Amino acid sequence: MKRLMVLLAALLWAAVGCQTTPDKTMVLLPVEDDPTISFRLMFKVGSQNDPAGKEGLASITASMISDAASENYAYEDILERLYPMASSISSQVDKEMTVIYGRAHKDNLDDYYTLLKDVVLNPAFDEADFDRVKKNQLSYVERSLRYSQDEELGKEVLYSFIFEGTPYAHNEEGTVAGINAITLDDVRNFYQQHYTRANLVIGLGGGFAMDFPEMVKADLAALPEGTPSTVPASQPAPIEGTEVKIVSKNAASTAISFGFPIEPVRGQRDFYALAIATSWLGEHRNSFSHLFEVIREKRGLNYGDYAYVEHFPNGGSRQFPPPNVARRQQIFQIWIRPVPNTATAFSFRAAVRELDKLVNQGMSQEDFDLTRKFLSNYILHYAPTTMMKLGYALDDRFYGIPTDHWKRYGEMLREITRDEVNAALKTHFSATNMKAVFVTDAGEVDALTTTLVENTPSPISYESPKPDEILEEDKAISTYPLSVSADAVTVVPVDSVFQN
Repeated sequence: MKRLMVLLAALLWAAVGCQTTPDKTMVLLPVEDDPTISFRLMFKVGSQNDPAGKEGLASITASMISDAASENYAYEDILERLYPMASSISSQVDKEMTVIYGRAHKDNLDDYYTLLKDVVLNPAFDEADFDRVKKNQLSYVERSLRYSQDEELGKEVLYSFIFEGTPYAHNEEGTVAGINAITLDDVRNFYQQHYTRANLVIGLGGGFAMDFPEMVKADLAALPEGTPSTVPASQPAPIEGTEVKIVSKNAASTAISFGFPIEPVRGQRDFYALAIATSWLGEHRNSFSHLFEVIREKRGLNYGDYAYVEHFPNGGSRQFPPPNVARRQQIFQIWIRPVPNTATAFSFRAAVRELDKLVNQGMSQEDFDLTRKFLSNYILHYAPTTMMKLGYALDDRFYGIPTDHWKRYGEMLREITRDEVNAALKTHFSATNMKAVFVTDAGEVDALTTTLVENTPSPISYESPKPDEILEEDKAISTYPLSVSADAVTVVPVDSVFQN
């Protein structure tokens, strides 16, 4: 009888195979032939939980778990123990979730799990670690983001611009004033308040034994029970016309980002309809997309031009978006990688004009069919590993998707019609009501402002000859009307960005 029960349990385990379990505190992704075990411990707390004046606290707290000592191991000792395992313990903080994650080969599972469990349950909150973590985070916001990452700076300013006045307004790493104000006691209190069982979802993937999840759950029961760290959903103010923020600095080129909030989120039918149109318009790092062809391929103005229907952080270093940046409120955005300062207004007009045509004319049947065929294969690359699949399975829990986002995506590609896509575009997208951010040289600010506000033409010239049809289209682009009023333009020096 005992053997029969074990056999039945094994068969049931094999049948589970992927995704979630009825236990709301766990997401399991057993993969029998995967020799590694992936951990993603998701706490439903993020930068939106930062107290006012302490922006960056969620991020520092996560780093004090993943990149600092525990009560039983010095940080250097943790690194020395992880090195021969070829493993690591990392953290990721977004607006609504924090994930402590890592992966180990099954031969090293006991040693790895001992360390992972210890850093989560028993962080030392060592003063020297705190000083190092805080210094690094401050340096990122104050120096790296401001002065060496114009594209990421523009996108982060756009999010803050769109969500100003809401808990989404500051970037996850915080503000200069906020980081400086954070104390080690703040970190201890944040950990005690938010790193609780009420906020925890345990994600496990790979070739783990059947009894391992329950052991992890029992071990992490040492966390306090707590209460959910809920924050009302961020509701950005309606946008009327085009509002502009110009970040003034010493810059040889101009990074441009613009967009607006949208209601559909992953799992909803309109989300997938918009995703199809957005892929055609500007699939990330794909040269076939329409914006890439118009701005880069035909005119050679920059490296790439992309569009997104949900948050896509650190696009300059990624081919595909990371999981566990799920949000209740998303935005549509277009990212124009840096263009020559002389082509700033022209490039902006070109992108807005293409968005306008998409919204008002819709996708053609040919473009719709081609994009749908492309996506049916391309989405298979988004989660190639157990670790990535596990991350998306946790996102499915966040969004309330009962099966699997990528499976549902495939189903929607087969079901959704061109008429649905075009109707969703008219419902959720706009080429006039948006916010735009330009990160440009201080010497270009006045001319750019005048062009945007007064709708003066922005002609462009090329170093090499262009076909007549391109030159003719350039005339239409250079005079494309913009809806920017003088009081809708704000200029900020880069030193003030994310200062308070």
